[in-house]
Amino acid sequence: MTDSEPVRPSHPLPSARSGLREGTLLLLVTLGTLMVAVDSTIVILALPTMARDLVAPLGTIVWTILIYLLITAALTTQAGRVGDMFGRGRIYNAGFGVFTVGSALSGFAPTAEFLIAARAVQAVGGAVMFANAGALIAQVFPPERRGRAFGFLVFGWSVGAILGVLLGGVITTALGWRYNFFINIPIGCLAVVLGLKTLPRSHREPTRFDLAGFASFSAALGSICYGAIELAVNGVEATDVAFLAGGLALLVVFAFVELRAPFPMLELRTLKRRILGFSLIAGFLQALGYLSVVFVLTLYLQGIRGLSPLDSSLLLVPGYLVGAVVGPFAGGRVDRLGPRGLATGGLVLMLVAVLAYSELTVGSWLGWVPAISLVSGLGTGMFFPANNTAIMSQATSRTFGSISGLRATLSNMWSLLSFVITLAVASASVPRVVAYEVFLGTSDIPGGIGGSFVTGLHAALYGSAVILAIAAALSWSRGPTAPHAPETRPAEAPPASPGGS
Repeated sequence: MTDSEPVRPSHPLPSARSGLREGTLLLLVTLGTLMVAVDSTIVILALPTMARDLVAPLGTIVWTILIYLLITAALTTQAGRVGDMFGRGRIYNAGFGVFTVGSALSGFAPTAEFLIAARAVQAVGGAVMFANAGALIAQVFPPERRGRAFGFLVFGWSVGAILGVLLGGVITTALGWRYNFFINIPIGCLAVVLGLKTLPRSHREPTRFDLAGFASFSAALGSICYGAIELAVNGVEATDVAFLAGGLALLVVFAFVELRAPFPMLELRTLKRRILGFSLIAGFLQALGYLSVVFVLTLYLQGIRGLSPLDSSLLLVPGYLVGAVVGPFAGGRVDRLGPRGLATGGLVLMLVAVLAYSELTVGSWLGWVPAISLVSGLGTGMFFPANNTAIMSQATSRTFGSISGLRATLSNMWSLLSFVITLAVASASVPRVVAYEVFLGTSDIPGGIGGSFVTGLHAALYGSAVILAIAAALSWSRGPTAPHAPETRPAEAPPASPGGS
């Protein structure tokens, strides 16, 4: 079968009952993705207000973002494993509940430290939802219809980012930053009730929680991220270098543990499969190379051009809007054409957008930003459903959760490190404290050094372009087809009648 040949359905057409169940599942996973995306964007826009209200230094309040990224990066693989063990519908619904409780705690936070702890609770729920969303889609939808379903995850994330931009400034100004979290409570409660009634039951898989792997991976990731963040914010210090070195050493320990574990959290040997390994690497290189671009543009628009956080974010809305529309459509094309061409084409479009952004100067017409974002939005709408379909095609019914969790872990890990990379590049051209406050929207670049700052941001964009070019090459090199991994037993079908998860 070539990349352009249609995939022949191996499952019968869905009945009205199963179609209703699939529709409800899509609603719940899209809603969960949307809520996580909304909270990420809203929190960024509300950081200065939260810092003033809670009387917290910027170095403390920024951990409301970092703790969320760090926990989701460390937890998603094992959260997918837990879904395999105890039922993905049940665990996804529990994650929705935890996320809702964390939102309530965040809204009532009396101090910055309490808010950070509450965001950690939110992160646990978000990781569980993020890790099991893809696994639920793979469990319920047959292979020939998964691409379109994954496209709805792109739709949820893009619409969530747009709503976060549009609602964040309005809610923070009109009602206060706490209501950015309170809006999750009624939505989360309704979603949990709906999930209890409709999410599919699944058999428990013969696997176990990999405590040693989870502990070594979490310690390694936490040490690396903490050391890198401190280096970017404070400069080179012996303690931070030690954290980085210790984290890298723990990664070696983690690999040693996983190769000998009976039920490893990360099955390293599966990465030898070309399609899975190349697709995962393309995915995390995309996150590393492209997510940092958003931070670069934020620094440019707020620091160089003097826009408010809300106005600068609004310029990026067209790209998110295109991504939301293209995602489901491109996912349907993946089901017919295969993932290779669409995923690679999406990466090439993102590369073109990054190179176009690198031409922005101190006096460029701001209309170029939304115009270029349309190209990048088209690219992301093509890449994500195609690449996710390729990854999940390599999972069996026993490993849907762990493979989905691994994909989410790599994406979250590089989302966090992209923040660090941007700060490090920016601080090479302007004082570090200025770059840090510009990112938070509390300071503009002082006169006289704007040109130097633009030069530093161009360097970051060129680096992103190189990373995306490598990702595109790997995406194309995965091969023209995405054969499915062999099943050890038939995948469990959704129950014929509604019931609890």
